[in-house]
Amino acid sequence: MRWNAWLVLGAVNAFVAVAAGAFGAHGLKGRLSPEMLANFETGARYHMYHALALLAVGWVAARSQGGAIGAAGWCFTIGIVVFCGSLYGLSLSGVTRLGAITPIGGTAMLVGWLLLAWAAWKAQ
Repeated sequence: MRWNAWLVLGAVNAFVAVAAGAFGAHGLKGRLSPEMLANFETGARYHMYHALALLAVGWVAARSQGGAIGAAGWCFTIGIVVFCGSLYGLSLSGVTRLGAITPIGGTAMLVGWLLLAWAAWKAQ
């Protein structure tokens, strides 16, 4: 994917993360148990962190070519969908089985950070 597409994806995800955070803080307070609200807020927080990571992917990709930077972006994207999505779904639906896939998304995020570090190192 082109470097500017990563920037767009990061910006769109940052928008969604802010919207999710506001929805959690204003729309879900009093409707969810404190534990479920905390899960939702964790999803929104990590969503924002990884939206910013996608912006970093775009920045590095604009300066270097290589498979590691694209792989980092895809890992962050998969992590957002699986980790944050499972926390949002768990909180809103109460289906606790969704928590079983959350670590898969977290692992994708961790791999993304390692790949981003590698790509940035190689871009020197």
